[in-house]
Amino acid sequence: MDSGAIRRWLALGVTVLTASGLLALASPGSAQAATSYCSGRKVRTLPFSTGSVQVFKRSGYVCAVTFPKTQGARKSMSVSVQARGGRPVVDRGQFAHHAGPVTVHVGHRCVRIKGSVGSGSVDSGWILC
Repeated sequence: MDSGAIRRWLALGVTVLTASGLLALASPGSAQAATSYCSGRKVRTLPFSTGSVQVFKRSGYVCAVTFPKTQGARKSMSVSVQARGGRPVVDRGQFAHHAGPVTVHVGHRCVRIKGSVGSGSVDSGWILC
């Protein structure tokens, strides 16, 4: 095999790897993206008019991520997790894809999850008791 053929094969390999990486970044589904941010098992999905909050639990920890219904443009988003008796841990700002993840050690206490995207929001009340 001459050096020109080797270069062409290497270029093709780099092109394929780059394209597959870009496709993976371009359209991660909400559930797939949440699992890459939060470990554990999904215990709740809290839907609301402009998005949803995915809630995960593992070994006494709760993790939450807010996703908008439509990704891309930056918009105001937030997610918070509060263990009963503790202060909420919040991630708030202008995001294009998600707010969070936010993780809190809750032990065996109840937890309150809040999330918002634009004017829509959700408040779980005390759950996972």
